[in-house]
Order: sequence, then C-alpha cells, then structure tokens
Amino acid sequence: MNRKYFLSSLLTAGAALTSMGSWATPVSPTINSSLKVPPFLKPGDTIGICSPSGFISLADIAPAVQLMESWGYRVLIGSSPGQQDFIYGGTDLQRAKDLQQMLDDPEVKAIMCARGGYGVVRIIDQLDFSGFKKKPKWIIGFSDITVLHCHISRNFNIATLHSKMCNSFPKDWTKAEPVQIETILSIRQALAGEESVFSAPFNPFNRLGVVTAELVGGNLSIIETLAGTASDLKTKGRILFIEDVDESLYRIDRMLWNLKRTGKLDNLAGLVVGGFKLKPDEPGEEFGRDLYEIVNSQVKDFNYPVCYDFPVGHQKNNFALKCGMVHKLEVGAQLTFLTSVRISV
Repeated sequence: MNRKYFLSSLLTAGAALTSMGSWATPVSPTINSSLKVPPFLKPGDTIGICSPSGFISLADIAPAVQLMESWGYRVLIGSSPGQQDFIYGGTDLQRAKDLQQMLDDPEVKAIMCARGGYGVVRIIDQLDFSGFKKKPKWIIGFSDITVLHCHISRNFNIATLHSKMCNSFPKDWTKAEPVQIETILSIRQALAGEESVFSAPFNPFNRLGVVTAELVGGNLSIIETLAGTASDLKTKGRILFIEDVDESLYRIDRMLWNLKRTGKLDNLAGLVVGGFKLKPDEPGEEFGRDLYEIVNSQVKDFNYPVCYDFPVGHQKNNFALKCGMVHKLEVGAQLTFLTSVRISV
C-alpha cells in the first residue's frame, strides 16, 4: 500500500462512507470476551524461525533474520530451516519437533514460519499446545500456515498473525519496491501492537456496509480441506477473508460451494476477498464465470458487506492481518477500509 495514497485516502474516507446509501445489515457480529491476545513484542524479545511446511535454505532466510534483528529483536533459528525431505523442511517428525520446541520455549515470544508450501496438516495432530495455551505467543505466516491459524482459532481462541514469511523478505532492502517495504513493515507494526488500517479500491461488485467483528480466514483451499476436522474454522458472526493461488475457476467454485454447504457463508458479519492468482482455463473448457460472479452467486442470498481485491494473499501487497482480533470493515462507495480495533479482552 503506497503511504501517500493511503494518507490521502483517509482525507476522503468521510465523504466515501457518507455516500454509501443503504447499509447491509450485519448478522450478530462476534466479539469474544474469551479471546487471548499474545503479548506484543518489545525490543530484545526473541522471534523463532521454523519451517513446518516446505523446504527453505538458510541462505534464503538470512534477509529476514538481518531485518528483524535491525528492528531490535533477537532471532532464534530452529532446526527445520535447511533440513530437507523432498518438498518438506525435514521429515514430519523433524518439523513437528522443531515447531514443538518453539511452542514450548519460554524465551520465544513469536514464531515466524519460514515459508508455506505443504506439510502442516501432516503434523498438526502431533503438536501439544498445552504450554502455548498458558503462555500464548504470536504465530506468523500464511498460505499453508492457514492450518495453524484455523486450528488455534477453533480450539484455543488465541490471536495469530496472517502475514508474509521469510521467503518474501527482499534480499536487498534498498532496492525493494515500496509495496514490499510497506507489507514487511506491517509485520513489525502488528507485533508491536500498533493499530492497522488497510484500504482497497472500489470494486463494482462490492456490497456496501459497515460491521465490527472478529476477523478470521486465510487460504481458501486450506479452509475447505479442514472442514469436519478438529481444525475446522468457525465463521459465524465473524469477518471472513479468503485468498488463493494457482487454482482454476471451477475449483474456486467448488471450494465456495463447500463453504456454503458447510454453513460457513450463512452467518458471516462480512466477507473480504483478497488476491486470487488463477490458472487460465484450458481451451475448449472455459468455465464461463469469473471470480466475482462465482463469489456473488454464493453470497447473493445474504446481506452482509462484501469487498474484493483486498491487499492480502499470494502477491506483493500482502499486509499483516491479526486473526481473531476485532476489526471494523467499512465497504464504501469509493474505498474499503479494514481497521483493527483495540478492545480489552
């Protein structure tokens, strides 16, 4: 998000919101008094890095280590970065052991997952969260790390951080694009407990409205595959955000049918549609609907606010979102705003 654009957009926010016309009526927004928020980080606190999903080399995490140390944090590199078992960051046992040590280490205040890929679902049932429940810490990542976000949300009501990971940190900070800098700095701001305000441009498919509720979500295909498991995400009364990558339109349609049939779309407070990098249709097998039509067909019977093209997902403009925490979603006639709300819990 360009800072100049963001600051100027705030000046027009009032006009945008007053021109919305009729509002969508929210459905019993959820503000959970039992939510636990991990302590925000202070200079000198330790961030652990592990790779519970795909393989990543030590060289590839070096830029993230250097930058987070420049923020004043200590960094502890676990045993899984640099380990490799085909596509994984080590065997299931190695990855589970490393993440477990990070969960149990009292000195580690936040756990940065090195990258996504695939693998967390293979180890989630091996993990012991008893120590984590007593002394929560920030779990950081997205994509395959959605398994952790969903599991922790459903079972423990502990906030987590959906954001870029080590493999997205620029190798040369001085040559990074402004949007890369903004998104990486949003991680630092979130960990420090700063308020976040993110905006998205108007999309004609948006459905206007304002709602304040807990924010949950992540990768759409992961959310779908967790249905019916011990990690199944609860969405009732919450703002749901979704994103995905390398999926065909028919597969997105199928996933959203799953969400609808399992009741995940029925009683939302709001829906935020992030980035979707789609596979092109095969010649002669065109699906015939685009992403906006697919989503709209599933939510047309509901009246909560919906926004598209939000800056979250497998893309450069992937900002840090605090899962589980209360946010205000304002879908207006000119801009959409998603603002974290400080509420004592």
